[in-house]
Formats: sequence, structure tokens, C-alpha cells
Amino acid sequence: MLSAESAALVRATLPAVAGALDEITTRFYATMFHDRPELLDGMFNRGNQASGAQRRALAGSIAGFAGALLERPDARPDALLARIAHKHAAVGVTDDQYTVVHKYLFGAIAEVLGDAVTPEVAAAWDEVYWLMAGALISREALLYQDAGVQPGGIWRPWTVVERRTETPDVVSFLLRPADGRPAPRARAGQYVSVRVRMGDGVHQLRQYSLSSDPGGELRRITVKRVAGDADGPEGEVSALLHDHVRAGDELLLSSPFGDVFLDDPADATSPVVLVSAGIGCTPMTGILAHLAALGSTRPALVLHADRSPAEHALRAETRDLVGRLPGARAVFWYEHPGAEEPDARTGLMDLSGVELPDDATVFLCGPLPFMREVRGQLLAAGVPARRVRYEVFGPDLWLPGTETASAA
Repeated sequence: MLSAESAALVRATLPAVAGALDEITTRFYATMFHDRPELLDGMFNRGNQASGAQRRALAGSIAGFAGALLERPDARPDALLARIAHKHAAVGVTDDQYTVVHKYLFGAIAEVLGDAVTPEVAAAWDEVYWLMAGALISREALLYQDAGVQPGGIWRPWTVVERRTETPDVVSFLLRPADGRPAPRARAGQYVSVRVRMGDGVHQLRQYSLSSDPGGELRRITVKRVAGDADGPEGEVSALLHDHVRAGDELLLSSPFGDVFLDDPADATSPVVLVSAGIGCTPMTGILAHLAALGSTRPALVLHADRSPAEHALRAETRDLVGRLPGARAVFWYEHPGAEEPDARTGLMDLSGVELPDDATVFLCGPLPFMREVRGQLLAAGVPARRVRYEVFGPDLWLPGTETASAA
């Protein structure tokens, strides 16, 4: 894959490039958006830009891909590429945009590192970039083909059939296609992008997991209002959905994407373990609903942590679905327990007293600190890393010890 000459130069310069990636990506985005402001209209999320999450995600993907090539120069890090390709397809990335990114990214590298970027070094990193870009372009083309859409042509109007308040800061929207065409195929655990026009006329988008069985003509997303804090501003998309969208309104949704989904054979018998915290319960509820729709008897263990039962979105529905599945059971943890769940455990999720089924596929979703902690507990309990599949809301920041990240 990576030529021996380029591998030697990338290995020698990776520490310098990695150490400067935050400055490089900051300059990259600033320059690109200055010259191409239209990219902020419906492609890049302004909240992720303001918080630095997108910048850190891009830096992590560059470092991760380069490191993987050096470790195994004859192979591609497929898990990393799959995650990025699905994220890109969900926002409508097209192959011509890789040329735009290349121009501004390599301009930023040259500006930050100066004379250290010799023509030979630039050529070596150029090889890394186009190996990554070429692989992603091919994967994204296949994803668009599988979705039955033209590259980038992912958007369709959907009508809000019902709006339901789940908790004080979580709302569900039940939707059906507004154009009368059949709903696109989706897999349990996948997500869609929602594209909305903000008050200033700029389109913004955000990904939301499908929180109901994706097998029918109706789809549901469950949206937590993102409050502003020291780490970032209020979520523009979630605030607009909470404050303004009602039954009868239309939303633009992308085709479903996401590489973390339930393998679909109705006769599958291997156990599944669904581990989540907070709003990370949404893809798990979709998976449970799909198992119930299939009449599945496969063992399913649901593990969820939250602040309190009142703040646990889809709690009653989760209990109902577990009760409908003969091989399912659930364990909940709450920092502030309540009478609604007398058997729940107190505090943060602790798997030391939980019997995990053998040979299970584990699905993991929630805030990044939670994911890191619980993934470590799963590995310590003897669950092979290859059996832990995870999803992160927002840009997928680098999770040490895995091969997945999200790029530009």
C-alpha cells in the first residue's frame, strides 16, 4: 500500500506532524471556510467547529490512518475507513470535495511546519492522503449505490406524524416519507442526518439514530436538547427541533447510514448485549424493537446508565420490549435512583456483578468517557475487542485502542 520510501519519511515526520495537528487543523478549517463559506451551509456543523470537536476528529483520523499504514503497510485499516465512509455519506460528501480538502489541508501543513516540509516529505504525506481519500471515495460510492441514490443525493422530505415528549429535554419524532415513495431500507442501529434551515438562512445538520424498528414505512428519531456549556455552544439543530417542529411539519432526512447495526438474519441465535448511557439508548431501543418485530428468541442483555429514571429516555418502552422478548433481560444504573425502578443499581455502570453471555456481540453507545470506561470493563471481563461495536454521537473522536475515527 504505502511505498517504502514514503513510509520511511512518514515515520520520521509523524511525531512532528502529530504534535502540530491541532494547529494544522485549526488553520485548515479557518482558511477553507474563509475561501469557501458555502461549505458551512449544510455540510459542516457550526457547533462542532466552535467546540473544536470536528478539528480533533480530523486530527485523530489523520494520525490514526498514518499510524495504521506504518504498522501494517501492506493492509488498509478497514474498520477506520468504514466508520468515516458512513459518516461522510450521511452528509453527502462527493469525490470532488477531497480535492478541496487536500488543497487547504496541505497548505496548512506547509504553513505550520515551514521548512520541515521538504518536497520529499510533502510527497510522502500526499501519498498517505490519497491512499485514504481513494479508499474512502470507493467505499462511499458503494454506499450511495447500495442506498439507491446518486453520490451526495441523500436528502428526502419526511412528514412529522407525531411528536412525543420523552423527558424534559428529550423529544421523539415519528416520520413518514412526504413524497409518497417507499421508505429506504435501513438496518437496526443505523442513523440518519437531519438537515434544517436556521434563522440566519444557513442549513445545519445533525445525525440521529433510528430509535424504532426500521422495518416499516414509519421511522422515528429521538432528540436530546444539547445545552451549551464551557465545552461548546447550545446545539442549533436540537434546539430548533425542540422549539419549532410539530406534527404536520416536514424535515429533510438523509438515507440511513452507519456501520454499527444488528446483523439481520431472522434465524440468528447468538446473544447480543446492548450497553448505553444517556441518549445513547436510542439505537439500542431500535435494535430491541427490531428483535421484537422479528419474533426473535436470541438472548439479549440490556445495560443502561442514566442520572435518574425520570431522565432515562424511552425507559418504559425499553422495559416493554424486554418483556416481549423471551430471551431478554435488563439492568439499569442510576446516579439518583427513584421508585419507578426499585431494582435498579445505584451509581455509575459497574459490570463486575453482571454475568455476560458467552460469544455475544456487544453494542456500545454513549458519551466518550463512558465508552472508554465501559469498553475497558468489557475487555477486562474477557470480551474480545472484535466483538465490541460502538457508536458515538457527533464527530467520532479517537478512542484509544480501536481502529475507528471520523474525518473531515
